[in-house]
Amino acid sequence: MEKETLEQLRYPIGKNKTPETITQEHLDKWIGILEHLPQRLEDMVTPLYNEQLDTPYRPGGWTVRQLVHHVSDSHHHSYIRFKWALTEDNPVIKPYFEKEWSKLFDARSAPIQMSLDHLKAVHAKLVYLLKGLSKTDLKRKFTHPEGNREVTLEENIGIYAWHGSHHFAHIENLIKREGW
Repeated sequence: MEKETLEQLRYPIGKNKTPETITQEHLDKWIGILEHLPQRLEDMVTPLYNEQLDTPYRPGGWTVRQLVHHVSDSHHHSYIRFKWALTEDNPVIKPYFEKEWSKLFDARSAPIQMSLDHLKAVHAKLVYLLKGLSKTDLKRKFTHPEGNREVTLEENIGIYAWHGSHHFAHIENLIKREGW
């Protein structure tokens, strides 16, 4: 497989790019993406059977099952990061080793409905929280220890809207390629 093709498979919607100025329109769009992601993902993956769920979205990539569990785990972490940033002054967050989590027994074999249900609950709470944030709240931040990078909450909304869409596209493109 050509390098360009592998890159397109890895980043089907491109890499995340945060706008220089984040507007209310950006925030509304991103929150809408987060609000609808759990149902869109469930609608797309529940018709798949186990062999399909255990198919990698690209050579060397995670399976559909691992992607579903990953999105749930990752967005759970994001929700907690929002809470920390809202209740602490620029906390240093704890990263997690997502590649190692994807190798765990549950990520490789658990029914996807567990993570789909979890994602619905996390996103219901997250979206409710996000819709109530003030402009001052949105400027609060946390520090990611990898690169010692400060991330504002408004930026994090965009990051996770992109993240969910990114993995949704991985699965959607696999389904199209395989004709499922």
